[in-house]
Amino acid sequence: MTPDTATARRRCAVVGLGARARLFTEALSGPHSDRIDLVGFCDVNAHRMSVHNDWLAADHPGREPVPAYAAEDFDLMLRRERVDLVVVCSVDRTHDHYIVRALEAGCDVVTEKPMTTDAERARRILDARQRSGHEVRVAFNYRYNPVHSAVRELIAAGEIGEVGSVHFEWLLDLRHGADYFRRWHRDKANSGGLMVHKATHHFDLVNWWLGTQPETVYAQGGLLFYGDEAGQRRGLARPYDRAHGSPAADGDPFAVRLADSPVLSALYLDAEGEDGYHRDQNVFGPGVTIEDDMAVLVRYASGASLTYHLTAYAPWEGYRVCFNGSEGRLELLVEETTWVRPDVEPGGAAGPVMHGSAVGEEAGRTELLLRRFWERPREVKVASGEGGHGGGDVRMLADLFGTLTGSDTGADALGRAADAVDGARSLVTGLAANESFETGLPVRVRDVLDV
Repeated sequence: MTPDTATARRRCAVVGLGARARLFTEALSGPHSDRIDLVGFCDVNAHRMSVHNDWLAADHPGREPVPAYAAEDFDLMLRRERVDLVVVCSVDRTHDHYIVRALEAGCDVVTEKPMTTDAERARRILDARQRSGHEVRVAFNYRYNPVHSAVRELIAAGEIGEVGSVHFEWLLDLRHGADYFRRWHRDKANSGGLMVHKATHHFDLVNWWLGTQPETVYAQGGLLFYGDEAGQRRGLARPYDRAHGSPAADGDPFAVRLADSPVLSALYLDAEGEDGYHRDQNVFGPGVTIEDDMAVLVRYASGASLTYHLTAYAPWEGYRVCFNGSEGRLELLVEETTWVRPDVEPGGAAGPVMHGSAVGEEAGRTELLLRRFWERPREVKVASGEGGHGGGDVRMLADLFGTLTGSDTGADALGRAADAVDGARSLVTGLAANESFETGLPVRVRDVLDV
């Protein structure tokens, strides 16, 4: 944050009070409340803001509710509550609206990824940041995962020499992958598709690991598994629009039962009367405009190339990334789940939306191997941190809102803090990939967004 506010208390508001916002509201009302006051909520749905206030009251008895403002009163909230820091967790296509308004009002901003969904919106953010002189930080928690930090350290130390190529495969299991096709993400106009909403994390990691930026992108992608046509072809389709109250959804392993989850019921099912949003749409129904199987080839300014594949219907969740260098090879395997329970019975404990934190039989492993020329392979042991994303969430929040501790103190030699330029550079690979899907041609990144 800005130097003059580094030690002073800050006044923070959160816009977009869906499930993801809870990570920030809990941090701001708990571990980082010694330096930040949570002074405003803003959302299109008043019920969701009330739910977050109920959760805060349960965690912190006696706490006054956070003032809640309708979306159209965002500017009023900034003035009335004297906000100087805004956290943006709204629907992706609205990020730029809130980021730009906050910057123009003299606030710094923390935004969830992706920073935005298209090049025009990205330019608006970059221009506003330049005009205002205020800061935009993008919440790339994967940079803070200890094993990802170890990868950057090994590459920066020259352990495999000059990196010539990267192979990166990311698998979303049938629990996590399907969830994007139930929600607002299924409409590319809202999310930019998985090349933007999800892969922005992965493209950012490659930019950060290699210390470079993309120049040319060629991609192919399509809707192979989800959607109405594929569902009919494979005999998976069922005649319902949304799962709640639909007998046709009974026993469907792809249906999410909102009423069985206190969190989802409170945030979404009980909030439908205000905005009509259904969190449990049929993944094999009409209206899906995003891809579920995508292959990307990227050339970077450093001369390195990336082959990347994202699959949203895999039997296990995790990723493999391999770096080929002039002095060896580095290989990372992360299994977040080894398989997925169907959990179609009423009251099933796991549920299709509890992804990324498998335990018991489903839990996987992490392995980082260094294979230098003429040497035996060496496993690099990395301690996983507590909390989501291998401890990445806790470290990121400490960087955004507090003081890093232990080995993380002082200047961040790994450069994990991501600003608006980093957000744009991660975004532009996905935008170029989306254009390449449409044209079937390679795309020069600077023709999409010169950043």
